[in-house]
This record gives sequence, structure tokens and C-alpha cells, in this order.
Amino acid sequence: MTVTDRTATDRTVTDRTGARTDEAAAVIDGARERIDALDDRIIGLVQERIAVSAVIQDARIASGGRRVNLSRENEILGRFRDALGTPGTSLAMTLLELSRGRI
Repeated sequence: MTVTDRTATDRTVTDRTGARTDEAAAVIDGARERIDALDDRIIGLVQERIAVSAVIQDARIASGGRRVNLSRENEILGRFRDALGTPGTSLAMTLLELSRGRI
């Protein structure tokens, strides 16, 4: 069945996915479910990273050090840039900001 063969009510699945066939809509729905699951894992990992970063900051400050270690942050920026290209740097900056706040 094609999109043109459907009633207005039946078109919502295809309209939601942007697909022009039921088969493509099913693939998109499945892939979106996988992306949603990955996003949930990523959010959990970011929250875990924030908590670990707080432990590091607390230990550094308690020992008389600064809250932020810029050389370490540069290592992280480089690793993300090397792995993901220029957008990786932006992603790393966002993670760093979430983990330690703006400097």
C-alpha cells in the first residue's frame, strides 16, 4: 500500500516519519526507538560523568588546588576533536561546562 492509497487517519504514521512507504516507516520507527534508547544511555553517562567530576573537583580544592585543571581539559578537547572532528570539540566543551560549570 502506498501513501496515496490511505485514508487521512492512516497517513499519520507516514507523516510522522516522513517516509513514503510502510516499509520505510517501519525501519524509521525501529531506528528511532534505538536512538531513544541510546540517548537515555548517553544522558545517564553524562550524569555519571558530572558526579565523578564533582569528586575530582572536591579533592583538588580540598588539597588547595584550583577547581579546574586547564591542561586536563585541553587533553579532553583534543581527544574529542581527534575522534569526532571539529564538532567533537563543541561536544567536549558542553560536557566540560556541565561537569564543572563555566570558567
